[in-house]
Amino acid sequence: MKDKVTRRDFLNGTRVAIGASLLSPWAEVFGSSGTDFTLPPDYYPPAATGMRGSHDGAWETMHARVNGASWPISDPEETVDLVVVGGGISGLAAAGFYRNEQPDARILVLDNHDDFGGHAKRNEFQVGGDTHIAYGGTESIDTPSAYSEVSRQMLVDIGIDVQRFYDYYDQDLYDSMGLSYAIAYDSATYGERSLVRGYGSRPWEEFAADTPMSDKAKADFVRAFTDPVDYLPGMNREEKVSLLSRISYRTYLEDYVKVDHQVLEMYQRWGMSYWCVGMDEVPAIYILEYTDGGGLPGLSHTVSRAGGRGNEPYIFHFPDGNASVARLMVRNLIPEAVPGTTMEDSVTARVDYTQLDREDAQTRIRLNSTVVNAEHIGNSNAVDVTYVHRGNAYTVRAKHVVMACYNSAIPYLCPELSEQQRAGLAYNVKVPLTYTKVMVPHWRWFADLDTRYVFYTNDFFKQVELDYPVSIGDYQFGASPDEPMALHMCYVPYFDDIQGPEQWRAGRRRLLETPFSTFEHHVRDQLDQALGGAGFDAERDITAITVNRWAHGYSYSPDLLWEPEYASEAEKPWVVGRQPLGRITIANSDADAASNTNSAISNAYRAVREALDA
Repeated sequence: MKDKVTRRDFLNGTRVAIGASLLSPWAEVFGSSGTDFTLPPDYYPPAATGMRGSHDGAWETMHARVNGASWPISDPEETVDLVVVGGGISGLAAAGFYRNEQPDARILVLDNHDDFGGHAKRNEFQVGGDTHIAYGGTESIDTPSAYSEVSRQMLVDIGIDVQRFYDYYDQDLYDSMGLSYAIAYDSATYGERSLVRGYGSRPWEEFAADTPMSDKAKADFVRAFTDPVDYLPGMNREEKVSLLSRISYRTYLEDYVKVDHQVLEMYQRWGMSYWCVGMDEVPAIYILEYTDGGGLPGLSHTVSRAGGRGNEPYIFHFPDGNASVARLMVRNLIPEAVPGTTMEDSVTARVDYTQLDREDAQTRIRLNSTVVNAEHIGNSNAVDVTYVHRGNAYTVRAKHVVMACYNSAIPYLCPELSEQQRAGLAYNVKVPLTYTKVMVPHWRWFADLDTRYVFYTNDFFKQVELDYPVSIGDYQFGASPDEPMALHMCYVPYFDDIQGPEQWRAGRRRLLETPFSTFEHHVRDQLDQALGGAGFDAERDITAITVNRWAHGYSYSPDLLWEPEYASEAEKPWVVGRQPLGRITIANSDADAASNTNSAISNAYRAVREALDA
């Protein structure tokens, strides 16, 4: 993984057409003529359904660049103080930090997508004249008490008071209705498709009796949950933690708890939406902090829990996830674009996209613009940045450039990088996944089944779950089962025969090759399996489907079994990769190999400080 980055590392075998095809997605939106950056008055990406996330039109230019395409580097059409490459949370934060230090600076944020926010995307659905909001990517401000001081202050500066979520998030709703978890067993492993309700809420013997598992598997399942057995006898806690950090959870269940193969398969894909690998690659020690789905067997009598989030609940969630964080960052930069003054009114505000890129503004956000080159000019006192917008190449000259895009893209954009830094940047293989939102007219079927979350043991989507019950400002969550809801389904490409980052490279290829119709088929099939017993009919009851496809999704995770030990922080590849290159500095959560908003903001601050201190 430390070799020089290759085209395959980025493309993963995906064949893309270049040339006229690069223009066609934007020709449909803007028309085929004109060279300005003005967005039409009715431009509003959150309302689009179908294939979103890394949508067609957002990735083709960069893949063509990786595949050898080039564009003319012309004299700069404009000059600014700062160019930010990437309009996600890290890029927007970088623009804000820079402006705090240089209030009169001219700043241009360039992003390849049709909306700002990066992975923090907003999905909107219209049902009966009402707008329903869902998160298409980054979903929550996870554990804000653990944020860096810089990140916490950024949230305050843009108007977020995380303590208000204790009032806005209904932590008791689903429990008060008696809704729990269900397991959808697959026919290939268990001989039949079967939905078993009450995982974690019924006695384990009773739950096991209803499953299609063999008698031996049922007995092992119950034993793993109920027998007060220490499966690592003779070890103190430190020795146990050391061992459990070096073996996978599957290995622990198989070799120490000694459960049947059907139990192993039941949990093999349990953490796919969290770690995005099978449980044969997740250190067993992590299970102590992971309770998603009602609990996991085998460890409670062996070693005590490690703590997890402590007393801080997972409630810091806007209806559109952290897309509202991005909206508030944009409001801070360009107030005219996001009407209102509070964190509450930002949720229902309609963004005026025509305000993002005004010629007279000090800070501009230019969407649908893919950077293809960033290089210092002769005397190194500025950087020329070339980008492609609507099929045309443009160049902007900047005093500073912050790369807040994917690490894996930067080696193709910055020809001055050393081989060592290229290798460090290439190490971060981002994880492919999709967040699929399914709008339904009500969620009575879940209530009738006493279920809030269905886990599929081996199917296309890992789960379907009810939305987070949060009401904020004028936006009210549909707390009655008879009100509409956007269901959440997650798909991560899975391979039995590939481990390590190679599975994510293969998954990226598979994801880009999978059409919307395949997602739609599995949505219908899996919802019919889970909810059909309560009268659900996919043909009748699905209002809309939005597939948020992230071929480059979660930032690389260095905490899985294959990661080597490093002698020092400075030797970590992502640390090597993020070093400043003259007037070019590197932000994004990739720079910390940590897929979270805290990392995105903290690295934006570091990158801006490096730029200004230089």
